[in-house]
This record gives sequence, structure tokens and C-alpha cells, in this order.
Amino acid sequence: MQIIQADEATKTEVLQNNPYFKGLNQEILFEIIDGMRLYQFENGETVFWEGDDCAGLHMIRQGSVKLFKISPQGRELIIRVLDEGATFNEVPVFDFQPNPVNVSTVEDSEIWIIEAGVIRESIARYPELAQSVIHNLCVNLRVLLGTVEELNFYQVTNRLARLIEQLPAEQLEGPREARLTQDVLAARLGTVREVVARSLKELERSGAIKVNRGQIQVVDDERLLEWTQKP
Repeated sequence: MQIIQADEATKTEVLQNNPYFKGLNQEILFEIIDGMRLYQFENGETVFWEGDDCAGLHMIRQGSVKLFKISPQGRELIIRVLDEGATFNEVPVFDFQPNPVNVSTVEDSEIWIIEAGVIRESIARYPELAQSVIHNLCVNLRVLLGTVEELNFYQVTNRLARLIEQLPAEQLEGPREARLTQDVLAARLGTVREVVARSLKELERSGAIKVNRGQIQVVDDERLLEWTQKP
């Protein structure tokens, strides 16, 4: 990890395009900029560990990261994979608790980090920032509720069909560097790679898709739509 120099104008532009800070006046942004740094991480480098003190709010400028847990037996479960533009580690910034997950990069990445203390102090002084934070946390909660609903009401194969239907062809059957791996698919579905592999075989046997050397090709749109179980 190393710090990358960034000027005030660049930092301001980043904040103005982030949902937590968009629309706030310059006075608030200037205070936040003081605690804002850009860091460069190599592929596979740890950003932070679960249980450590929270360094701050993280925003991906470039690259991607995985959020994961490790079981007592040492098994890794990927919770989510986040790409350019995503914000993460909000919860410990606002509840004053340690980091809830582990995070590492899955490619060379550049990540903005805004010090937790700076954000907390600004929230205490500016009600409009507090309102923005509440709104965005509610958005995240609605996404989580949707995920819980899918986990409880649909089998993995049905959820995988829904995901495949939504993804662009490049991420399914494009060049290797653009395709989503089974680990990433599993992360997006809240399961593990082995279960995704079985579900892909099930979809393939039904004639909905064809899997070849990591590429997933949709060969029957109607059959795939049946698997999504959409109304």
C-alpha cells in the first residue's frame, strides 16, 4: 500500500459524485477533504482485517475488492465483490465498532479513504450530512432486505438464472479478464463456488445455457426465463 498524491479539485469532484456527499455545500466538503487520502493497493493485498479498528469510509477509484469472512475451520466465504465507484465499510464508521469483514483486492486498485473521525465530526455539525448518511444507509438496508428475500424464497439455481439474465454478455462469455469467475458469481449470490458449479450444470442440462472453458452462453432465453421464476 502506498499513498498517491491528489489535489483538492480531484477530491472535491470525487465527493460530489459519491451518494453520501452529493449535493452538500462546499464548506462541508472542504472539512471532509482534510481527512481524505488516496491509496494504491496491489492485486491480492489486504485492505483491512475483520476486528481491526475502522480507518474510515472507503471508495473505490479504480479496480475491485472482495469482502469476505473466514470460518473457524479456515474456509473463506466471499460476501461481495465491489468494483469501481463502490463505497464500503460504512457501518463501523457510524456505529464506532471494529471492521465487520475482511477486505482484499482482486486486482491492482486505487481506493480513497476518508478518516472515520472526520466524518463523525462533520455529521455532528451538519444536519444535512446526517440526513444524507441516513438516506444512503436506508438504501443499503433495502438492498439487504431484497437479498434476504431471494435467499429465503428462491433456490440457488433460480437466483443464478436471474443473475445471468441481468449480466452483459461480455461478463459471461467475453475475454477472460472481463468474465466473472464462479467465485464472483457465488459472492453475488451469497453462496459458495461448489454450489454455483452444480447450478450451472443444472441450467446446462435443461438447455438454457452452455458452459465451455469458463464461458457461459445463453442458448435458450425462454428456458432461462422459466428458471428465474419471475411473475
